[in-house]
Amino acid sequence: MSKQESANRVTSSPFTPDSLEAGRRLFAQECRFVLGVAKEAQLPPPGRPEIAFAGRSNVGKSSLLNALAGRKGLARVSGTPGATRQLNFFDLAGRAYLVDLPGYGFARAGKGDIAEWNALIRAYLRGRANLRRLCLLVDSRRGIGEADRKIMALLDEAAQSYQLVLTKTDKLPEAALAAAVGALEAETAGRGACHPTVIATSAETGAGIPELRAALAAVVFA
Repeated sequence: MSKQESANRVTSSPFTPDSLEAGRRLFAQECRFVLGVAKEAQLPPPGRPEIAFAGRSNVGKSSLLNALAGRKGLARVSGTPGATRQLNFFDLAGRAYLVDLPGYGFARAGKGDIAEWNALIRAYLRGRANLRRLCLLVDSRRGIGEADRKIMALLDEAAQSYQLVLTKTDKLPEAALAAAVGALEAETAGRGACHPTVIATSAETGAGIPELRAALAAVVFA
């Protein structure tokens, strides 16, 4: 099995040519930044479907968003953990919002700032009626951690639909990538709010990007 096949082992079977084409067409349309939210009171009124992206600091959320939209400069990419310090809303074709959440865990910021970001994330995840899916990103080199499991427990309690997405899969050799995919598959077991399909991606090579587009298009058009 090649490295590309390993990356797509759990992402290829659920997707048909039609679903992949629907994802391609949706993300080929305009996607633009519209709003940054630093406090819960600043959230826009619930309306169109929202798809959020969460994960530990420096997991690659901004790079993944840029890859999905096919635009290098859509979301700010930084090598410094904690660069995203608010909820950033991106308008996708007037059909949905993509929401880039601040990274949780390590960040080069004060404890007070980090506590505020984490409180904002939790408030958003608990009470956003039009949040259709949360993509929980996990760095393939590090695997899932306790901070990720706490977010998963919160989502399970709130019955909020979420999906595990591996990032930076191009950094792993074939055997290690297969093990990383298997470990995340095991994490989905028994979690009612967690989508059973794990999607392995690389913003560098494009692996898994068509499949993730298809999964999100299905949510938008449901």
